[in-house]
Amino acid sequence: MPIGKLKDAFVSSLGLPSDFDPSNLEYRSIPEWDSLAHLNLVMAVESAFDVMFDTNDVLGLSSFSACIDILQRHGVQFDG
Repeated sequence: MPIGKLKDAFVSSLGLPSDFDPSNLEYRSIPEWDSLAHLNLVMAVESAFDVMFDTNDVLGLSSFSACIDILQRHGVQFDG
């Protein structure tokens, strides 16, 4: 399920507890999501979904929901 895969990418790349729900996360809303973690997150999402983000995507990845929007533009389907 894509949403679970995306949550896993957020949790692992930001070093969050495995039971953490990143659904409402926004960039820099937690100390773990700093600029270096942002790059790790980009790489984790690109790898998980086999996509390549352009500069606008990287800069636009400002929240979990923004990431869903970006992935949908790259053809990833999310239910609901």
